[in-house]
Amino acid sequence: MIAPPTENLPLVDQADKLRTLARLARKHAPILAVTSGKGGVGKTNVAANLALCLAAAGKKILLLDADLGLANLDLLLPVSSRANLAQVVTGQRRLEEIIQTGPAGLRFICGASGITQLADLTEFQRQKLLQDISALEFDADFIIVDTSAGISRNVISFCQAADHTLVVTTPEPSSITDAYAVIKSIIRTDADAKISLLTNMVDNREQAKKVFQRLSQVTYKFLGAALYDAGYIFRDEHLVRAVSRCRPVVLDYPRCRAACCFAALAQKLARARMDAPAVPGFFRKVVPWFC
Repeated sequence: MIAPPTENLPLVDQADKLRTLARLARKHAPILAVTSGKGGVGKTNVAANLALCLAAAGKKILLLDADLGLANLDLLLPVSSRANLAQVVTGQRRLEEIIQTGPAGLRFICGASGITQLADLTEFQRQKLLQDISALEFDADFIIVDTSAGISRNVISFCQAADHTLVVTTPEPSSITDAYAVIKSIIRTDADAKISLLTNMVDNREQAKKVFQRLSQVTYKFLGAALYDAGYIFRDEHLVRAVSRCRPVVLDYPRCRAACCFAALAQKLARARMDAPAVPGFFRKVVPWFC
C-alpha cells in the first residue's frame, strides 16, 4: 500500500501543508476595480457607497484606495488614520498592517495624497503591490479597488488584475468620451477583460439607457468587445449634501433615490458572488453579473 504523501513528514510540516490546502480550498474574493476616464464623475463615491452597502448586508468587504498620489477615500469615511499605502510601497509596513475598520465593519486601506512617487510607481513596485492585494483574497467576500481616473499605467494595471472593471461616467459628452478612452485602453491590453458601465448623475432611466447604448455600440463596433450595463445612480441633492459633509450618502440618507440605486447595485453583485464557483478569477469564467 502506498503511503499518503504526508505520512513521513514531521508534524509541523504536515500542519503547514494542511493549512495550505485549506487556504486553497477557500473561496477567492472577486476583485472589482472602480475607475473612470476623468475626475469629478463620482467614482470614489460609487466605490465607498457600494462597499458600505455590501458590508451592511453582512459581506466581508475590503475597500482599497488605489488613487495613488491623490487619494481621498478617507475623507468620505468617518475614520482618520496615519497608516496608508505610502508606508507599504516604501517597505515600512505590510499591507495587512494598515487595514482600518469603518462603519458596518467595512475594512479599508487608505491611499496617500500629494506623494509623487506613488503616482508613478515602478513596474516592480506595481507588481509587488498587486501581489500583496491578491494575498488578501482569502479573507474577504469582495475586494473593491478605487483606482485613479484616466489611463495611466497604474490604472490599467489595477484593472487588468481585477476580475471585473466598473467604469463610471456621467451623461456629459466629455465624460462619455473619456470613459470610452479608458475602456479602449483596458481592452487593448486585455481582450478578455470584463467591463461594466455605470452612469452616474442621471435625471431619468431613459438618459442612462441612451448613454449605455451609445458606448456599448461604439465599443462593439470598434473594439469587438461587449460592454455590460451596471445601471445608473440618480442625480440627488441628498448625495450633494452628504458629500459636502464628507459623508457617504447611504449612511446619512439611506432612503433617498441615490442610496436606493447603490443598494440595487450591491444586490446584483452579492447575488453574482453567491452563484459563482469557488475558483480564482471566476468573473472571467461565468456570465458577467450585469446582464
